[in-house]
Amino acid sequence: MKVLFIGGTGVISTACSRLAVERGLELYILNRGQSSRPIPAGAKVLHGDIRQPEGVLSALGELEFEAVVDWVAFTPEQVQADIELFLGRTGQYIFISSASAYQTPPRILPVTESTPLHNPFWRYSREKAACEALLMEAYQEQNFPATIVRPSHTYDQTSLPFKDRYTTVARMRAGKKVVVHGDGTSLWTLTNSADFAVGLVGLLGHPLAIGEAFHITSDEWLSWNQIYEMVARAAQAEAHLVHVPSELIAAFDSDWGDSLLGDKAYSMLFDNSKIRRLVPDFNPRIPYSQGVQEIIAWYDADPRRQKVRPEADALHDRIITAIESIQPSKRWGK
Repeated sequence: MKVLFIGGTGVISTACSRLAVERGLELYILNRGQSSRPIPAGAKVLHGDIRQPEGVLSALGELEFEAVVDWVAFTPEQVQADIELFLGRTGQYIFISSASAYQTPPRILPVTESTPLHNPFWRYSREKAACEALLMEAYQEQNFPATIVRPSHTYDQTSLPFKDRYTTVARMRAGKKVVVHGDGTSLWTLTNSADFAVGLVGLLGHPLAIGEAFHITSDEWLSWNQIYEMVARAAQAEAHLVHVPSELIAAFDSDWGDSLLGDKAYSMLFDNSKIRRLVPDFNPRIPYSQGVQEIIAWYDADPRRQKVRPEADALHDRIITAIESIQPSKRWGK
């Protein structure tokens, strides 16, 4: 099977590229060649920027594919360009959407693929939902062979679950307090990219996936308190947690606030029955307790990766000072 990945060397897509090659697919990767992640041996590289149509047409030549996956489409304009480019050139087009497009906060858990798409808090999520609507219209009116995949919070060995990345770990290792949104008890789903890859690769070229949407996530549910504590243990540190309302965090940093109020502040649990029906071997095996050990080992393997962001470090201090001035009796998250 001949497959094209647009992107293919990101946090999620690298594991999918690797598995696709391992399973004998003829994989083409179209990207700008700027990622530090390696392209798996056996994949064929097409150099091009998907935002530059003329260069992409030249790179593709007369190639046609059983499946195309666009990992880097975020707006309806970008998806419309893909529709025009790949209509008649592929038997399946997979759009990587986002589980954050689901109703936020969700009225019913666990979330299924029939949960409404409605996120009034985060523009990123609304754009993804608009892309989905455009694709379903193209499927119905032009027979464009669209499949929608909605990852939730998916990570690889380079990915800490914090907006400031290693800064939070550095604070833990220095014995400093760290900000946790809400009271830390909302439940979250963290999916290892190797587990995600089994579901995604299993959908490639699958005729029953056309015109359908799937989320692909772990079945492990953890509170944010547990997540922070697991990271601290892996880093051989202690988690001194200071709980702060998401709205207050948003008042200090709108980007962080958008990612919380539009996503992480609410419990998000997923029913993976639909992906399992089409891909029976999808069975997430990597718990976060194992995944986070691999993450910390990756950071510890090269001190240059341990980048502390001074502005993020200072932001923690400002938020903690603010919340403790309101609640002076609360120390160390107790």
